[in-house]
Amino acid sequence: MRETFAHEAILAMETDGDLRAPGAVITMELCGHWKHEPPCPLAPHHTSAERVDDGVRVRTLFAAEPERENEVRELIDRALELGQLDHPSGAATWWRLRSSQSSTVRAEEVEHAQRLTST
Repeated sequence: MRETFAHEAILAMETDGDLRAPGAVITMELCGHWKHEPPCPLAPHHTSAERVDDGVRVRTLFAAEPERENEVRELIDRALELGQLDHPSGAATWWRLRSSQSSTVRAEEVEHAQRLTST
């Protein structure tokens, strides 16, 4: 049975970098492409990004079987270590992964996390 988990990373990114790019790369790594029909094959997930201090905090909620948690975290890290997304328009967004770690699901995320487990 799936459980929900959270993963958080800090990136260095240009101030005009597309905040959606890291989430798109994570989805590509987990699902094969950022545009795909639901459900996500390995781990239903949601990624958000926000500028903090001199970086970008990327937070991914995901639902997975407990025995696949580490696999999903490794895929998230591998995606973020790529450090770029080439957009279909020909533009690109670059970043550098500063840190990455597991996190706990926050109280305000519980409802969303429950929806992910039911997907």
